[in-house]
Amino acid sequence: MAVVRGNRGGVALGTCALLLGFVFLYAPIALLVLYSFNASRLVAVWAGFSTRWYRALASDDQFRSAATTSIEVAAMAASLALALGTSAGFTLARFARFPGRRLFGFALLAPLVVPEVILGLSLLLFFVACERLLGWPPRGVMTITVAHATFGASFVAVLVRAQLATFDRSLEEAALDLGARPWAVLARVTLPGIRPALVSGWLLAFTLSLDDLVVASFVTGPSATTLPMAVFSSVRLGVSPEVNALATLFLCVVVVLVALAFRVMARHERRTGRHP
Repeated sequence: MAVVRGNRGGVALGTCALLLGFVFLYAPIALLVLYSFNASRLVAVWAGFSTRWYRALASDDQFRSAATTSIEVAAMAASLALALGTSAGFTLARFARFPGRRLFGFALLAPLVVPEVILGLSLLLFFVACERLLGWPPRGVMTITVAHATFGASFVAVLVRAQLATFDRSLEEAALDLGARPWAVLARVTLPGIRPALVSGWLLAFTLSLDDLVVASFVTGPSATTLPMAVFSSVRLGVSPEVNALATLFLCVVVVLVALAFRVMARHERRTGRHP
């Protein structure tokens, strides 16, 4: 009886700790969504339900332009990071020995631990040097995209390398024995087999690019303003309820993307017979 009571007490304590953790993480987000429907101009004063700030957000040219720029940059940076990170992860997973492998691995993982201020400053100096020597690229959307792809590729490479470590290589060997060319094996066997890592890597790079403020502030020019930069400029003058509405909309976008990612991975697991 004492053992049973001890187990029940441990389960109850663990459940309480789990609930407290969820409240600590998600209560601020729930309050943000709730106050995005606040009729008052004051952020912390509830004055009734209203959608006026969503209508105001729809007519705000500054936020709309910044949101469009951020989505374009995030999509391009995530796609570039997916291509570079997949190649890098494949190289580290499949080629055990080649000259400079340790240096390559260190350089690939460095953006994960280097502070954003240092990363942004180093990229700024690099782009300034390129513009002086080559006259390209002008600072703007292109430089932000390259900068975001730089650290996004590192996350993609880690996911792809981990997925390839558990990939059944006998499938590739069987395809090669049946006469398939190496590029056909890569396109029809390997890449579909690591699809969860590819989808997760793209979504992670997309989210990191959409969220970045520090690096984009360093490498941008007067022609490009991302959404975090616009929000930061607006918040310095006082938090507007429009920011709550904007955050709620982007939260919905992130939820939809994560749901799609889970659906893709669940379909892959059912098809391959693997379970998490």
